[in-house]
Amino acid sequence: MEVAEVVPDFADAFAFEEFNRMQREALPALLDSSENVVASAPTASGKTALAELAICRALDMGGTALFIAPLRALTNEKEADWDRFEELGYSVYVVTGERDLNPRRARHADILVMTPEKLDSATRKHDTTRYDFITDVDVCVIDEVHLLDSDRRGAVLEVTVSRLRRLCAPRVVALSATMPNIDDVAAWLDAPPENTFEFDDEYRPVDLHADVKTYSHGENSFADKYRRLYRAIDLAEPHLNDDGQALVFVSSRQDTVQAAKKARDEVAERDVAMGARGDYDFHTETQELDNDTLRNSCIDGVAFHHAGLSKNDKDRVEEWFKQGKLQLLFSTSTLAWGVNLPARCVVIRDTKLHDPLEGEVDMSPLDVLQMLGRAGRPGYDDVGHGYVVCDASDAGKYRRLLREGKEIESRLAENLDAHLNAEIAMGTVRDLDDVMDWLETTFYYQRAQSEPEQYDFANLRERVREVLKSLVDHGFVDLGDDLDISATGLGVLASKYYLRLETAERFKTLADSEGITEKGVLGAVATAAEFDSVSARQSEKEAVDAMLVGQDTGEMDAGGRKVLAILVGSMNGTTPGDLRSDAWVIKQNGLRLLAALQAFLDRFANPHATNVARRVEARVENGVAPDAVGLTAIDGVGPGRASKLAKEGLQTPADAVDAGVEGLVTAGLSEGVAEQVYEGAKKLPDISVEWGDFPSTIARGENDMCDVTVRNDGGSGSAGVRVTVNGVEMSAAETYLDGETTVPVGVFGATDDELTYEVSVAFANIPLVPVTETRTVRVQD
Repeated sequence: MEVAEVVPDFADAFAFEEFNRMQREALPALLDSSENVVASAPTASGKTALAELAICRALDMGGTALFIAPLRALTNEKEADWDRFEELGYSVYVVTGERDLNPRRARHADILVMTPEKLDSATRKHDTTRYDFITDVDVCVIDEVHLLDSDRRGAVLEVTVSRLRRLCAPRVVALSATMPNIDDVAAWLDAPPENTFEFDDEYRPVDLHADVKTYSHGENSFADKYRRLYRAIDLAEPHLNDDGQALVFVSSRQDTVQAAKKARDEVAERDVAMGARGDYDFHTETQELDNDTLRNSCIDGVAFHHAGLSKNDKDRVEEWFKQGKLQLLFSTSTLAWGVNLPARCVVIRDTKLHDPLEGEVDMSPLDVLQMLGRAGRPGYDDVGHGYVVCDASDAGKYRRLLREGKEIESRLAENLDAHLNAEIAMGTVRDLDDVMDWLETTFYYQRAQSEPEQYDFANLRERVREVLKSLVDHGFVDLGDDLDISATGLGVLASKYYLRLETAERFKTLADSEGITEKGVLGAVATAAEFDSVSARQSEKEAVDAMLVGQDTGEMDAGGRKVLAILVGSMNGTTPGDLRSDAWVIKQNGLRLLAALQAFLDRFANPHATNVARRVEARVENGVAPDAVGLTAIDGVGPGRASKLAKEGLQTPADAVDAGVEGLVTAGLSEGVAEQVYEGAKKLPDISVEWGDFPSTIARGENDMCDVTVRNDGGSGSAGVRVTVNGVEMSAAETYLDGETTVPVGVFGATDDELTYEVSVAFANIPLVPVTETRTVRVQD
């Protein structure tokens, strides 16, 4: 059945001319029905075409399609692949957290591509003009719906799809690798039996022979990696010698590089025939690679692939592997979910991996099955060979996985309180009946019906009531006299910033305390529940101790100390090498939590407290000293320029304005940059305090009311103005500073012999050091 016959207006959107057997069987459900569709099929069997058919139908009817990609890296690949739709006049728009959203483009897009996390964010804010486009979706395609069983991401996908269905009731087309309980997914999504397809291994383009191989486990984990590597090469060698290709999955980016370097030497020593060695034209092509290590490896037919490579290098490795110029490829798990790169032999060298936030964890069973599914090259091989290399103690577990597959479970129960709080905060759940209605829309409820003992279905409703009561007791939710439900300020902030509820409570406690300090801010973030599973490896402890010399960390555990050390190192721009492997992930999560903490301080504390957290965030992000942090508020001033200007004595935007373009050039900036910095600095506040006729003495027992003027000669903004006397707060106010404002200050001749008055001005959302001025008044008898 040719594509041009079935969808003549969209034939050019497909990368092939004829549908395969699996695609033909699903065609009527996708094109002749408006009902939801659920299809599971082996990896590499052509599921992507089912998604594209559903999209074609929606576009043909003038609708908007949403494609939920399992990984952020894959959204970019879909954008590139679907240039074919662009050429037909349809717009494709990717919405991810790493890109600035253009609401107008999103609103007018024909095909939206999003991750579950970004879709979660968009649906939570669907009633804003920025994200209102999400309620206009006509068909939602869920790629790899078996991610419902993912530890951290499954619940997000589950509640987000349920929410989207309540918001705009799109047609849902869910695609998956083979899973035993597809009927549960179909029931959850209301897909009728005739639209539910379970394509078994008969539909695999190449038969798969999968097995588990063990290795001799030693005392040293580093040496064990090489034992597993040699085992992997043993398994791949017969296929390499037979002009086949092998794909070896390892646990980290660094491991892909190290394994490829070692394997290159090993296959040469074993005299494995690698065609690339004598291909001089290919050697010339490799000179166009950006990564030197990759270039040196590729000329021997061995390569590595991970998300940290440049797009040029990734694209070339993928193309050369498809062409057979590379025979042995080492990769992280990302490749299993993305580009279709089958190999005759697939080996999973590492079944455990180090997660910066979770410590050492087992690789997801879903990842294992997805990787093994890459074995077998259609059109080249009659059978694919897949192997899991593991310790003997784990062999039984993986043999059962290969034999029985993996049923898809709901992960919602693990964070039920946070997800219910989010629904209440959005206003989609307003009373107890709504809570139960929401529960019944979840995969959790459907799975509990299928496995009542495993999920304790008889007590499920009572459990949800207990979760609701806990939300009320902990201040996240208000329960009215007529049993109506609404979110408190605490609940709204917890939902808005995707916080674990324990973290939200900790941030609220800090906001309610007196005297917010940098130490308190860092401590609250380092001990947040989001970092509970962070562990410090033995090799890291010395670096952690060195970073925290002189700091009282109290009863903070080793994981919290590691997080704190990374945050402190980021602030100073001096993260030790031993901590860098986890530093990026921990830093990014730390910045997210710091932004959330600022919102808590802004709502429950005061601008001065918020300003402390804002300056900590700016230092963590930019790695600058305290005297340079204010300069990072200027557009175009990053850590390098901020540090350079601070060393020249220019520490604030006001200093930059006073210096002028000429002074900034003298400080080391080029004239063009100096002009840019000068103009940017003028847009920021420039505060001075004028004391007027403020007295220097006052008679004991007498009182005098004075006016102190706070002047802003720069850009306007919301600020907190605080007045203290001898360290005791007299008054505090929040005001919009545009020009000047007058602050009444009472001078009282009381019992103290000397009174020190301090006026402090802080901007909550700008990382400027508060402007503080003092005056001393002597009390005379």
